[in-house]
Order: sequence, then C-alpha cells, then structure tokens
Amino acid sequence: MTDDEKRSPMSAQPDRIVAPVPPPAAAARLLARIRADGNPGRAERWENAFRRDWAKALEDSSATYDLTPFHDVVRTWQGRLDTTPAVDRFFAEGMADEDGIDLQDVIGSRS
Repeated sequence: MTDDEKRSPMSAQPDRIVAPVPPPAAAARLLARIRADGNPGRAERWENAFRRDWAKALEDSSATYDLTPFHDVVRTWQGRLDTTPAVDRFFAEGMADEDGIDLQDVIGSRS
C-alpha cells in the first residue's frame, strides 16, 4: 500500500448527496392538490404560479437538455403544499410569535 492510499482511504459514501428523482406523475398530483385547496382564491393564484414555474422549467430544460429544473419545481411545490396546513394554523392563531427571537439579537446591530 502506498503512502497516498493510506492517507486517502476509499469510501463507499458519495461525494455529494443526490436528491431522489420525483416520480413522473408528481407534477400532475401537485396540480391536483393545488386545485383541491379549500381556499379558492389561493388555489387559483397557486395554479397560475405553478404553471409559470413549470413553463420556466420547460424553457430551461429545453435549452440544457437537463431535467433538473422540473425536479426542482416539483420539490419546491411539494414543500409549499406540505407546509400549508402549518402556515394556515399560524395565521389562524393570530400569528403569535412571542416565543420568537428578535433578528437583531441573532445577527447584531448593522450600524
């Protein structure tokens, strides 16, 4: 075994973490979830926003021959839809944030 091999042992771990690829029907399922939202105004706004994001991903993907923009749109919207109930509860409770920390206490004064 050479000195280089001793210093840099092989690892079965990947050098970067790859997010799982969304299933092919994920976008259609997300659109159905958006349309089924109990808030009609929000459902319409979000459907328009999703379609705009999807069109941008299509444009980017056709220029690069890469499916990553589609996967990014699906992951982003999954996160938005999955957190919607918690955000709705937060607003329903009057946006109580008295247990929070003032941002200036965290980052300090900017002057």
